[in-house]
Amino acid sequence: MLARRIIPCLDVKDGKVVKGVQFVGHEVLGDAVDMALRYRDEGADELVLYDITASSEGRTVDYNWVRDIARALDIPFCVAGGIRTAEQAVMCLSSGADKVSINSPALERPDLINELAEMAGSQCVVVGIDSREIALQISGSDKGALQAGEEDLQKQKSTDYIVHQYSGDPDKMRTVGRRTLDWVVEAQGRGAGEIVLNCMNQDGVRKGYDIQQLRLVRDLLHIPLVASGGAGAPEHFSEVFDQADVSGALAASVFHKKIIAIPDLKRDLRAAGIAVRL
Repeated sequence: MLARRIIPCLDVKDGKVVKGVQFVGHEVLGDAVDMALRYRDEGADELVLYDITASSEGRTVDYNWVRDIARALDIPFCVAGGIRTAEQAVMCLSSGADKVSINSPALERPDLINELAEMAGSQCVVVGIDSREIALQISGSDKGALQAGEEDLQKQKSTDYIVHQYSGDPDKMRTVGRRTLDWVVEAQGRGAGEIVLNCMNQDGVRKGYDIQQLRLVRDLLHIPLVASGGAGAPEHFSEVFDQADVSGALAASVFHKKIIAIPDLKRDLRAAGIAVRL
């Protein structure tokens, strides 16, 4: 069995790590390079560093910043933020990143996924998806089933998931008219090597990952899926690995604020029979 990955995510703005709740109300938590070094020493399997305002500001990530991180780290890291061309992605990789993640630029121009996969290889291409649950109307026939006590049907029939763009800037964030499940399938077909699903309803609230949504997405994929949004306790990690069969679990505030220590978390996971690297 492949080891499951524990992945701290550093949302970076002006060189500082920030974190909000459901993508708003960001507070500054520390210096990006210093925090990356801390996670290296604590045993993180890899890192994601996301320049959260690059896409909404129409720019790409600072390559000098990528080089600074690469010089400091000896674990894999992924860079995200405003990467709009294959050439920009290659510059990030040449500057020391192991993978690049695209989100809003891929929604603007889906062919970008194909171009990156062709130029750099699918193993380097991550597609991040910011997905929010929405309520749907329940038909009369479905209501009859609900009265019969079919709770799973209620969940499946009463909700859907839609993709959001520019989530790093609350003033510019918007929906894009795409269903999450449709976009997942398209991204995989275009050459994505990994999907990071950011469940926006759960983001920053520490009540657990969105197992239902992750399971729906996992069933559609043959590439790795990383869960993001909702971690608040060690058991949330074991639940998402056991119940959603994800390859990695990404978290931010619980690590940044030292609510969960990665060495302790990994020991708990191994005790629960989940394969992780120590």
